[in-house]
Amino acid sequence: MILKVAGLEYKWKALSVTSVGSLMSAIDSTVVLLALVPIAEDLHADYVTIVWIVVAYLLANTSLVLTFGRVGDTYGRKKIYNAGFVVFTIGSLLSALSQSGLELVAFRALQGIGSAMMLSNSLAIISEAFPVNERGRALGINSIVWSSGTVLGIILGGLIITYTTWRWIFLINVPIGIFGTAWAYATLRETKFRRVGENFDVPAAVLFTLGILALQLGFTLGLLRGWSDVYTLLSFAAAPPLLAAFAFWELYKVRDPIVDLRMFKYNRMFTASIFTATVQSLAMFAVNFLLLFYLEGIFGLPVLTASYLIIPMAAVNMIAGPIGGRLTDKYGPRPIATAGLVIQGAALFLLAMMNARTPLWWVAMVEGIYGLGGGLFWPSNTTAVISSAPRERYGVASGTLTTFRNTGMILSFAVSLTSVTAALPAYYVYQLFVGTLSGHLPSSLMVSYLNAQAFAYHVSLGLLAIAAVLSALRPSGTLARHSGMKEVAAHPMVRTSDDNGRS
Repeated sequence: MILKVAGLEYKWKALSVTSVGSLMSAIDSTVVLLALVPIAEDLHADYVTIVWIVVAYLLANTSLVLTFGRVGDTYGRKKIYNAGFVVFTIGSLLSALSQSGLELVAFRALQGIGSAMMLSNSLAIISEAFPVNERGRALGINSIVWSSGTVLGIILGGLIITYTTWRWIFLINVPIGIFGTAWAYATLRETKFRRVGENFDVPAAVLFTLGILALQLGFTLGLLRGWSDVYTLLSFAAAPPLLAAFAFWELYKVRDPIVDLRMFKYNRMFTASIFTATVQSLAMFAVNFLLLFYLEGIFGLPVLTASYLIIPMAAVNMIAGPIGGRLTDKYGPRPIATAGLVIQGAALFLLAMMNARTPLWWVAMVEGIYGLGGGLFWPSNTTAVISSAPRERYGVASGTLTTFRNTGMILSFAVSLTSVTAALPAYYVYQLFVGTLSGHLPSSLMVSYLNAQAFAYHVSLGLLAIAAVLSALRPSGTLARHSGMKEVAAHPMVRTSDDNGRS
């Protein structure tokens, strides 16, 4: 096996390649939020367009990530990952050149497609390069990169917004993307698992993509147009039959499914870990959105200054991630991931108690606690998902995890903004979201906002309790006992390890 011959050298090179992609994505996701004010002013974009600039990326990413994971498993993870670098870089360049809000929305969607190609295969590449008893460590290191990207995004975003044009928030991705593409092409070895006579299931890919897109579009339109809007209702109505048709097709009509749905029934580790991640994302994604609104509306902080208070979360996450990964390798994911969720629950409880007199140092401390929980949860739960899947389906496992997590994120985003909209006039919601509020909210609205925020955090706390229960119900023991790699022996594969056909 060529990967074994390469030993330690190759696995660290592979991790360095995926880290470049993670760093680029993390920086991009942070700086875009900080640049909404100059984007709205320069492109004369309204509130709806600004929301779409944020959401279009997630919609494209979520609806396609499972498909690209399956394509990578079948035709080559290196090919799809490298193509993702190229697409993301082109999308970044076009975003920087956008002349209207609608153009920027379209090019943000293109970025999301590139991100889906990378994200669905990056975890598979790491899992292929590292043995099962070292994957927690590898993903813990990967979490350092994500947290570093968050901090860098805040710092770079502040410098770009202050001294240059918003277009540089996208242009900085271009040299990173070019380097990442070249480094990935030179470093990664091709890995693909394709049974003799196996074909890619196009009808299933179309049904799943349309079903997930309709579901998430329903949430987005509900947020923007109202939950009784005809287009919102049509989107929600279209999602169930499309996803049901996908499930029926996968179970009964095709020999080579995109995802073997029976794995949800027979693989407890995989199922528990997927649904734990989904509920955790639903509970936690909107936390920092609401925190920024709180700091802007109650304390009157500019959005950039408010963003600095997110840095303690990222800094603690950088420290806790590798520790959580190593502990997962030693003790298994159940105790580590569950402990992370409990710690995040404690942070949510403290956030729900915030009022107009809460000191900023206390907010920073709670963000640190939040980062500690996330640092323990993410590498342990992600390692559990990938390692419990068959080796030839790492890309599908990664895509499934991302699809469920992102769906939870979009729903969390919609619920949090809906709760704020119910408490504040639309004019103030727009100012909070974009970051143009001058001073703090009028005192008459502060109480309404704080009550809405506390309600949203208590809902999130309840969801997080459900996630903790799901996490505790997963099988115990180290992941070597639950590795899906044993299943590969039962399936004859044609495998190539590089572009020259060597195996």
